[in-house]
Amino acid sequence: MVLSFILVQNRQGKTRLAKWYAPYTDEEKVKLKGEVHRLIAPRDQKYQSNFVEFRSAPSTSASSSHAQPLVRQNLSSTKIVYRRYAGLFFCVCVDANDNELAYLEAIHFFVEVLDQFFGNVCELDLVFNFYKVYAMLDEVFLAGEIEETSKQVVLTRLEHLDKLE
Repeated sequence: MVLSFILVQNRQGKTRLAKWYAPYTDEEKVKLKGEVHRLIAPRDQKYQSNFVEFRSAPSTSASSSHAQPLVRQNLSSTKIVYRRYAGLFFCVCVDANDNELAYLEAIHFFVEVLDQFFGNVCELDLVFNFYKVYAMLDEVFLAGEIEETSKQVVLTRLEHLDKLE
């Protein structure tokens, strides 16, 4: 169970949080952000699931042919697991054989930690306190794997980090 990346995007497609656990070039990252948003934003929450098969489209440009096989190799059998909270989409890219429900629960856990730390978290909390949000993300996910599942342990560690400031 390893993540390729985590993205948090708003309804307009602005990325508010991005963490990459697989090696991608800057061009690939921009392309992936756009592809993920175009894939999940128009989905109907009432009638469609929170899991989407995800494959990278092949590129025709000669300049990116060097890096493109890496993307196709990494994303050839992956899926996006996402959840929408208010105006934000929390997305993770996982292997097609991984348990979707476990990652859906991990996303919910991360949002609960954010919510408890900020007290009803909103998009502006992610923008103006990005360094704290990345610290929380690193407490929950380590090297693309779920590290901690206790909300109290994560919040205690974050309180210790706050005291160091």
